[in-house]
Amino acid sequence: MRDAVLRQQKERLLTPIAQGLFAAVHPNVVSLAALAVGLSSAVAVVWQACWLGLGLWLLNRMLDGLDGVIARTHKKQSDFGGYLDLFLDYIVYLAAPIAFVVAVPTRANLWACTALFAAYYLNTMSWMGLSPLLAKRRRQPGSRFTSLEMPTGLIEGTETVILYALFYIFAPYSARLFLLMAILVCLTAAQRLWWAYRHL
Repeated sequence: MRDAVLRQQKERLLTPIAQGLFAAVHPNVVSLAALAVGLSSAVAVVWQACWLGLGLWLLNRMLDGLDGVIARTHKKQSDFGGYLDLFLDYIVYLAAPIAFVVAVPTRANLWACTALFAAYYLNTMSWMGLSPLLAKRRRQPGSRFTSLEMPTGLIEGTETVILYALFYIFAPYSARLFLLMAILVCLTAAQRLWWAYRHL
């Protein structure tokens, strides 16, 4: 919901880093490094080191933002790079909740995680179906700091970072937080469906 505004601020903050320390690094390498850090965050949760996991999660998100800035700064943008970035993001998004279930394998955690993944599926379909249609019609409802076009929604990148951080901080309440995020993600999918009904 706040991504359109915050992406511009992120671009300003990370551009000096992209121009300096990471000038010689290919953005896809940074994407893979972000994946490694994100999976390490999940491993930390399994070890019940949630504060370490939180730090690694935030580092993962910083690297995830940095790869795109590097690509734009050094003219290394590619459709494959955008696709790879999104694909690896989803691996991390799935790994973290699974780690909480592995760490505390209660029935409540398992069912809440299942509900969250079902919501992810609905939400993914809500924008993956729209993205090629928007590209075909050359509509651009949001910022073009992303590889795929999609309408804005209640839960986007910024909200995901915050909610996942809450998973780590309030790990004993992960089942309730999973359900909360599942509800919000379903509302986002419904929001995009309504947008499509009104504009397509």
